Amino acid sequence: MELNGTISAVITGGASGLGEATARALAKQGVRVAIFDLAAEKGEKVAREIGGVYCNVNVTSEESVIAGFKRAREAIGQERVLVNCAGTGNAARTASRAKDGTIRHFGLDQFERIIQINLIGTFRCIAHSAAGMLTLDPLSTGERGAIVNTASVAAEDGQIGQAAYSASKGGVVGMTLPIARDLAREGVRCNTILPGLFNTPLMNAGGPEFVQKLGSQVLFPSRLGNPDEYASLAIEMVRNPYFNGEDVRLDGGIRMAPA
Repeated sequence: MELNGTISAVITGGASGLGEATARALAKQGVRVAIFDLAAEKGEKVAREIGGVYCNVNVTSEESVIAGFKRAREAIGQERVLVNCAGTGNAARTASRAKDGTIRHFGLDQFERIIQINLIGTFRCIAHSAAGMLTLDPLSTGERGAIVNTASVAAEDGQIGQAAYSASKGGVVGMTLPIARDLAREGVRCNTILPGLFNTPLMNAGGPEFVQKLGSQVLFPSRLGNPDEYASLAIEMVRNPYFNGEDVRLDGGIRMAPA
């Protein structure tokens, strides 16, 4: 898919981190970009800077997602590109024993929250975006659209306390090929990136020493990944018409230890 001013894209989680980097990279190619996010101030700022549109969207709400796509399409036209970066995480052992001997288990409401955001929210945006892509005429390559999802190396190397997060990201990996097969005859591709440790606001919240310690675990280069490196792979997945049904680790060779 040739990226230029005739192409529109929706980026979920586009107000910061991996999503922001991807929104900016696509805009540099001339692509018209809509940002879906709950961080209104940051989302509006990024949208202004790239000449795009911000849509206040909660991916766990059907009504919010429908309204977001409606606003985006009115502003920039029907998207041919969807990049799903909206997501979050938590940490809790499945069951644990406190120092006083009290036994507790992972709250199911917290487990469900992560699944709702990371997995169901991703699929909700895919389903609505793909339905819109099917209304488009195919490009010269036969393509109508391209979808890029964000999973995590935790889908394969889940650490202690990551049962919910790993399950949600494993679900994103697991649905990639079936979705690609579902949409193949309509010319819509679907791929997923499994990022490792990246230099995002969430990671930086731990401070410089924490960031350096994490980076030292990476095989090479021994540092956190840069959001621009994620954006580069996302763009290649969109550009390359033979990239389909793939789940690709982007992690500097790291294999996560149990903790």
